[in-house]
Amino acid sequence: MTIQNWFRRRLAWAALGSLAAGAAIVASMSFVRSLPQVATLPAEVRVVGGESPLVDGAWLSIDARDAGEVKLCQFSGSMPCGDGCEVRIDGVDCRMGNGCGEPGWDQWNKIPWQAFGAGEYVGPARTAAIPEYRLRTDDQIEFIYRLTREATAAEYQLEVGDSIKVESLIDPALDRDVVIQPDGTITLRLLGQIRVAGKTINAVQMELEEKYKKYYKVTELTLTPVKTNTRLEDLRAAVDSRFFSGGQGKLVRVTPEGTISLPAIGVVMVQNLSLEEVKREVDERYAQIVDGLEVTPILQTRAPRFIYVLGEVRQPGRFSLEAPTTAMQSIALAGGWNNGGNLRQIVVFRRGEDWRLLATKLDLRGALYGTRPAPSDEIWLRDSDVVVVPATSLKRANDVFELVFTNGVYRVFPISFSYQFGTGSTL
Repeated sequence: MTIQNWFRRRLAWAALGSLAAGAAIVASMSFVRSLPQVATLPAEVRVVGGESPLVDGAWLSIDARDAGEVKLCQFSGSMPCGDGCEVRIDGVDCRMGNGCGEPGWDQWNKIPWQAFGAGEYVGPARTAAIPEYRLRTDDQIEFIYRLTREATAAEYQLEVGDSIKVESLIDPALDRDVVIQPDGTITLRLLGQIRVAGKTINAVQMELEEKYKKYYKVTELTLTPVKTNTRLEDLRAAVDSRFFSGGQGKLVRVTPEGTISLPAIGVVMVQNLSLEEVKREVDERYAQIVDGLEVTPILQTRAPRFIYVLGEVRQPGRFSLEAPTTAMQSIALAGGWNNGGNLRQIVVFRRGEDWRLLATKLDLRGALYGTRPAPSDEIWLRDSDVVVVPATSLKRANDVFELVFTNGVYRVFPISFSYQFGTGSTL
């Protein structure tokens, strides 16, 4: 290549660049001219009828020099358009679409933008994110135990550990306090061991009087329960947290197999159950063991949820899902996109409920460049979603050249290039 040809090419590229810049300027001027014209007033205007534009609560017109009569707030009629501090905000609402496509900027109209004024930082309550939360692995649940103190319909049956007082009006030597042993029996004078666990006080009293008739003509026995509900007291002691977190409670974590373990009832499957369903299951299991106990499950800590953003973003990595998050918000979490990222073919990988792999492609270029006000590709992300911003074809080609030539062949076999203008030779 001669030096003349080289200069000709450079001049040609410079001319093309100038033409492109000129075309962009002309297009911008045409766009500005196409915008609705806003009337402007001269610097000097006088108020007709006095110094103040308000007289007796009525707006006065302004007489502009060489501009005719212009009215404040650009209203027509006798009433103003509204409070100047409450400016109407127009925009695009996704509900403006017809269901067959997303609305564009051409549907610009009034939208409910500032419903709370200065309280916008709080925002509306919005609808619930999900209709009902269901438990999953690594959720932490605190079970609060409470004694109902309600009378039961059935007569109380003695349990192991209960204490009863036996008194005789005939022979004081029979008087004693006894504790029901682990085998369900008590030991009495003359009778030895008598099984009483699972029986009512009246049933035990009638049985003892019948047995003592072998030794006494008249048997007058009185049985008084001294300590009852031993099993319930033992359960309360197992969940007593008054010296730690406080109250009668038990904090458990859902295992990878979807179960929890509670005192006295053991393993309970809670995966994919709501808190109300867990309460019913636990209450029914405890009702088979003790009476007068109510358990309330409270979701203490949700399992950690993450999304993964990688590819052509500035800070790829794993990010916590602490609130409802969209695809564009995930790119913001990763610090934005790199120059050369293909925003038209963003890929999102997802795992279904049965762990099968799903994938979809999103076109967010128009939204991120401000040309699509209500992009249908702005989807909500789920736990464990992987968002990939791929490189454009040009960026991939540039990476190949850099890998092969800059870091490959040229690093192994360095070649230098120089040009002498005087002789037109290369070395």
